[in-house]
Amino acid sequence: MPTVNIYATDQKVFGNLQVFIPKLKQYLADKLTCSEIKLTAKEITMRFVLVAGGEMLGNVEMEITAHAFPERVQKEDKICLEIMRFVQENNPSIGDVKVWLKLCELGHSW
Repeated sequence: MPTVNIYATDQKVFGNLQVFIPKLKQYLADKLTCSEIKLTAKEITMRFVLVAGGEMLGNVEMEITAHAFPERVQKEDKICLEIMRFVQENNPSIGDVKVWLKLCELGHSW
C-alpha cells in the first residue's frame, strides 16, 4: 500500500497538516485508485519527517511511494501537480509544496 513521507524544516508545519491528514489520505486514495486497484484512506501510511540541516526545494516536500500500475505511470506528473495544488489550497499558510510520486514494484509483509 502507498506510503507518504512529508518533510519540513519547521515543526509548526506539521501541526497545520495533522488536522488535514484524513482529508489528504482520502484525496490520495482517490488519485491513486486505478482499474487494477481501488484504495481506501486506511491503506495509506503517512509520516512526518523533521529535516535538520541540508536544503529543500519547497517549504514542504511530499514523497509518495506506490506500485507502478500502468495507469499511474501514464499520469504520474498530473497526479503530482494535482496533489500539490490540493495541499496548497487547503493549507495556504504552509507555502511552497513539492511532490514526488515514486512508482515501483513493491513488496510487503504483514
